[in-house]
Amino acid sequence: MSVSNDALQYNKPWILQRADPYVYKSPDGLYYFTASVPAYDGIVLRCSRTLAGLADAGEKEVWHKHDSGIMSCHVWAPELHFLDGAWYIYFAAGDKDDIWAIRPYVLTCKDKDPMTGTWTELGKMGRADEDEFSFEAFSLDATVFENGGKHYYVWAEKVGVGKQISNLYIGELETPNRLKTVQVLLTTPDYDWERVGFWVNEGPSVIKRNGRIFLTYSASETGIAYCMGMLTADENSDLLDPLSWKKERYPVLCSDEAKGIYGPGHNSFTQDEEGNDILVYHARTEKEITGDPLYNPNRHAMLMKVRWDERGVPVFRYD
Repeated sequence: MSVSNDALQYNKPWILQRADPYVYKSPDGLYYFTASVPAYDGIVLRCSRTLAGLADAGEKEVWHKHDSGIMSCHVWAPELHFLDGAWYIYFAAGDKDDIWAIRPYVLTCKDKDPMTGTWTELGKMGRADEDEFSFEAFSLDATVFENGGKHYYVWAEKVGVGKQISNLYIGELETPNRLKTVQVLLTTPDYDWERVGFWVNEGPSVIKRNGRIFLTYSASETGIAYCMGMLTADENSDLLDPLSWKKERYPVLCSDEAKGIYGPGHNSFTQDEEGNDILVYHARTEKEITGDPLYNPNRHAMLMKVRWDERGVPVFRYD
């Protein structure tokens, strides 16, 4: 079904009950969509010739959780990428016998069409030989981006004893499913708005423009306090040097009661058919959440036009 972008509505539910939305626009102009499904039991894909058309596109499950052992519950935040001539899906999952043993995993498809092709499990994401720490604790929300001919992997991982803290880390990729370098800490929850309920930095996503790399992320628990922060680096800097990144003191997108949008976050970026930058994010439309926020299904995928200010910095507004 082909739908004009005139049909797009911004900052309103676009695809219902799809959290952690990710949109990939392929070089041939096709749009692919994936997200966490409420049952957390598999990975789905949609495809459309237009961004708006994803809303009504047929959805196909391309992988289902295991019956037991690793990858058997809490299938979260899949992302679709095309690297080195093949498709890859990065996602996190737990073990039904240890449901919080969340780790990052990778699937690959060497066929042209990821909707109809065969997906193969590559297992847990691999770390560099000298890295003793990565992916040994609660790890999720991986994204991949390219800069200067190198590919980088950014993910969230919890550290600490007692009330664990979710930080963001970065490493260069050796292959699509293995790190070349040891982990580097990008950001930890420094500020009060990152520490509501839980101390959390997660859900990284990258957009590049004007010679800079902007990395957004999400903070705090998944209810009304959930919000977006941002880091910025020069594209010519050493991205594995933490000092190359500048962290914004305040969130760049928060709940807005007047707009009826609560807990915006875990975003990705794409472009519409005219080349305009689009933020794809999830949010709720109700202020009060019934039950555990993690298992309440009403996080909906939404779209927002990205604006750029006179400094060449992205601005995220609901108007």
